[in-house]
Amino acid sequence: MISMKNIRVLLTKIGFDGHDRGLRLVASALRDGGIEVIYTGPWQTIEQVTETALQEDVDVVGISSLGYDHVLIPKLLELFKEKEMDNILVIVGGIIAPDEVPALKDAGVAEVFHPGTKLSSIVEFVKENVSIKEANG
Repeated sequence: MISMKNIRVLLTKIGFDGHDRGLRLVASALRDGGIEVIYTGPWQTIEQVTETALQEDVDVVGISSLGYDHVLIPKLLELFKEKEMDNILVIVGGIIAPDEVPALKDAGVAEVFHPGTKLSSIVEFVKENVSIKEANG
């Protein structure tokens, strides 16, 4: 049986990308959808994101990328594995070339959302996929 615990999502930006307008919109949509949101703000290192995710006991980490900072995500996922945090669902949104998506998914990213994605689609993806992970243990 799937528990009805609150879903906790950490939203962040890694690297030197400081533009967070889209991430703030996603945060509002997730909160309106009944999901608890922790927002780090921009300019986080992968070590800071890992530590925050661990301390906040999140189910999902959402990373926004406007520039080219999403190339750090595979390193973040390696650190999650080292810390036995690979049960955390990682999603990415922003300006990401379509030919970069397979490499991100191969590294363990659950989904990549491009500009124009309906906010309700992101909320539903999070709810459905956290439920699936909980059901699978």
